[in-house]
Amino acid sequence: MMTSEKIRVLDVLEQTMADGPGFRTAIYCAGCKHCCKGCHNPQSWDMNGGKWMNVDDLFDLVASDSMSDVTFSGGDPFYQVDAFTALAKRIKSETDKTIWCWTGFTIEEIEADPHLAQMLPYLDVIVDGPFILEQRDTQLLFRGSPNQRIIYLKGKPDDTIPGTVPLVPLR
Repeated sequence: MMTSEKIRVLDVLEQTMADGPGFRTAIYCAGCKHCCKGCHNPQSWDMNGGKWMNVDDLFDLVASDSMSDVTFSGGDPFYQVDAFTALAKRIKSETDKTIWCWTGFTIEEIEADPHLAQMLPYLDVIVDGPFILEQRDTQLLFRGSPNQRIIYLKGKPDDTIPGTVPLVPLR
């Protein structure tokens, strides 16, 4: 399944353990308009930052690592939703990897916008909401402030991660 879609990427970290449970291939995209005060990655805000990478090349990189699942982060992947949807769809159709995605949008904002919502069926977990510096909590797993939620889109919560919110899968 070849595609001409491209993603503006800042970096790809292989076998990281900081971006979700277990080993992960983390794709950090460029572009974020949320501009959260105290953001840990403000260099990702530039919508023209990073470099263009073909979805097929990113897929090959992800698929070549049999031990790692996948993380989409940034920036905000939902600002490049068409290309990230193409990548997520291919990952789900050709591998058994899970996909976690971080976004400054809330799940409610994403579900209300059909264009943004197109990626949800291919994600396993979304960490939603903007980072709020005044609520910063360094004890939280995989998020910076308690308004951010770890949402299992497949309705399969992991009770070992506090703050998770199971949802009925979208259809």
